[in-house]
Amino acid sequence: MRRTFTLAILLLLATAAFAETPDEAKIRRAALDYAESWYAGDADQMRRALHPDLAKRIARNGTLDQMNAEKLIAGVGAGHGKKTPPERQLKNVKILDVFGNTASVRLEMSGWIDYMHLAKFGEEWKIVNVLWELKPR
Repeated sequence: MRRTFTLAILLLLATAAFAETPDEAKIRRAALDYAESWYAGDADQMRRALHPDLAKRIARNGTLDQMNAEKLIAGVGAGHGKKTPPERQLKNVKILDVFGNTASVRLEMSGWIDYMHLAKFGEEWKIVNVLWELKPR
């Protein structure tokens, strides 16, 4: 009986240690809105995830290419992400760190990895920076 009680307490503590906080759930939701909107071609969903002053960048060929929120939203609205078949739509979110009103997230998509910085505005979390890299083919 005592062993069962001890195991139950340990299981409860382990579950509590891995439970997402309300902020972490909102951070994850913002990252998923970004990913899901890309695959669905839903510009409004992407707009909800982004801060209007977003900077998305990639370092390639010795230069830093970048786009802003409106350019990314326009690309989503044009359906660029809809070309990915559902069985290949990857959207693995890993929250790397949360401190105060800032967070770092790694998002793995089907063709690239995004490293994101999010900030809290009121009760909402918005993506403000994205540094990304294409996966090797």
